[in-house]
Amino acid sequence: MGLGGCIILIAVGAILTFATDWDMQGVDVNLVGVIFMAVGLIGVAVFSSIARRRRVVVPPATPVIDDTRPHGRDGYSDGYGV
Repeated sequence: MGLGGCIILIAVGAILTFATDWDMQGVDVNLVGVIFMAVGLIGVAVFSSIARRRRVVVPPATPVIDDTRPHGRDGYSDGYGV
């Protein structure tokens, strides 16, 4: 179930709990609404934890060091003695 389904469950549960006054024999509509809201909140929590775990953090690139240049200054390799 995606994030949209969880939000719909929360909305339907809130409507059943707070906006209706139905009386059904053997069914407590208010309790069903509270259960829907609880399941929707649990779904949002699980979805957000999975989405956070999927996020990939790329480490910064390490600089490349070129060791082919001669070490030390001879006066000609840096262009000043030409």
